[in-house]
This record gives sequence, C-alpha cells and structure tokens, in this order.
Amino acid sequence: MKLAGLKSVDGAHEESIWAAAWVPAADHRPTALLLTGALDETVRLWSPDDLASAAAPARGHALGVVSLAAHPAGAVAAAVSLDSYVRVFDVDSGSSVATLEAPPSEVWGIQFHPKGNALAAAGGGSGSVKLWDTEKWKPITSLAVPRPEGARPDKTGSGKFVLSVAWSPDGKLLACGSMDGTIAVYDAVRMKFLHHLEGHHMPVRSMVFSPVDPHVLFTASDDCHIHIYDAKEKSLIGAMSGHASWVLSIDVSPDGMAVATGSSDRTVRLWDINTRASVQTMSNHNDQVWAVAFRPPGGTGVRAGRLASVSDDKSITLYDYS
Repeated sequence: MKLAGLKSVDGAHEESIWAAAWVPAADHRPTALLLTGALDETVRLWSPDDLASAAAPARGHALGVVSLAAHPAGAVAAAVSLDSYVRVFDVDSGSSVATLEAPPSEVWGIQFHPKGNALAAAGGGSGSVKLWDTEKWKPITSLAVPRPEGARPDKTGSGKFVLSVAWSPDGKLLACGSMDGTIAVYDAVRMKFLHHLEGHHMPVRSMVFSPVDPHVLFTASDDCHIHIYDAKEKSLIGAMSGHASWVLSIDVSPDGMAVATGSSDRTVRLWDINTRASVQTMSNHNDQVWAVAFRPPGGTGVRAGRLASVSDDKSITLYDYS
C-alpha cells in the first residue's frame, strides 16, 4: 500500500482549513466530490481528480467551519461552525436545508448514521452527544457522557468536553471521544451507554470505525498515539505511534487495510493495520494537518483510491492510494 501525491491547491481557502469530507456519488452525480471547510467561514466543493472548484463557496457561517459530514445518499451535507450552529445544505446548490441550533461551544465533530436517518454531533462543553433526525431535522435525544469510574475529581470544573463522534458501519454502536482522553461507547439502537474505552490520556479529536469489522474503532489523540479498540468488547487491541506531535485526524481506507492520519507535526502518515506500522510519511503541508479523508467507493469509472488532506497552511493535497 502506498500514497502518491497527485495534486495540491495552495490558497484553497483564505484562512486555515480545518475540515474535509467526501460527498458520495449520487444518482444525479456520477462521482464523489470533496468538501472543505475553513476559518474563512466558507465551505467549498472540489472535483475528485483535479481539485477544480465544483461550485461557488457556500457561506452563511460565522466564526469558521470546524467540522463537515456528508449524508450517505450524497444530496445533503452538514457543516459545524464556531458560532454553534449546524447548517445542513444541498450539496449541488449550496442552499440551506436546515439550521440546527446548539448553545455555545456545544458542537464539534459530526457524523451521519450509515443509513442516513440521524445526525450525531459531539456536544463539546455540554458533555453529551446530540442526535437529530434527518427527515424533519428535529432533536431525537442527547446522550450524556458519564464520568469514568474511579476518575479523579475535575478541578477545572469544565466536566466532560466531547470532541469527536463515530457510528459503526452497521449503525449499532456510537462512540465519542473527549478532551480528557476517554472514549464513551453507546448501544445506538437502545440509545444506552455501554462503557468507556481507556488508554489515551490527552484529547481524542478524531475516530473512525473499520468498514470491514463493525466492532473495531480507530482513534487519534493529542498524546501522539493511534489506538485500535474492540469497541464492543471494551478492549485495546493495538496501538501505533510515530507522529512527533498531536494526531488531529484519522480515517480508514475503504478496503479496511490502512489508516491515514494527519498531525500537528505537519505530516500525513499511512499505516498498515495488519502490521500496525507506519508505511509512509507525506510532508506536502507546511503547517498542521487538521483533516484526512479517503474517498468512498462507488461512482462511474472510479478505479483508483484517493486520499485528501487539509491544513492550517490553507492548502488541499490529493493523493493516489493503491
């Protein structure tokens, strides 16, 4: 497995790019498209092979876009900005579909349910995961993140701060990562807390389940480590390290064989899941890498794998993954 740099776009946004997500191919659109969100308060859409601009920038946010997620049907996407609103928009026209409100600093990472019937958001300072239905965009519930047993008293008074969220591919598990390094796992069918996963001791900013094993969860942390958990059985099954600084983003390849990570050490790394080793380090960016995202499978004429990365340096890099 390897990455090869295909194309970079410098100055893709006017300010730091903090979010990236692929919009799957849809009936009316034969290929996946790349979405990026930045502190310049815009979301931009890019074509998948040459990074040509595919639409005018979507505006309407204030204070910068920190997270993006695309609906699995490929028609709508959601963007979170620091103004604490989640804006759901039509991917092709950029027009607003819904605006979901959350109190200040209470939405960070977001992800759609694999079937597309719900949107989950890491609830920041609320210490919870918030869920909305995607038909009427009404709140379903808010899942509180309990403190781990035997946890030290929180002297800061901030309680839990929830940064990241992920659904298992079968939709049965929901996991969220917090500022204190703990990960909470829920039964997503019964909306019930199951247990904590422990091992990280700094913020867990990004997580993703394996597409081939619905129990396997990959997590990225400021402690410079990547962990592999069996989220159902509550066990740490592997750990990988190599980044010189915080690991800000993680994604898994569609074949389930590799993970890619982006770090504040300015690099993107590719890891072999079987050997649990870093197989490649890409140094295309000159500032911290906030997001990495593999292109989903599907679409007309798609043979090659693709990975995108975005950075504080305002650039996007597209890689061939093979």
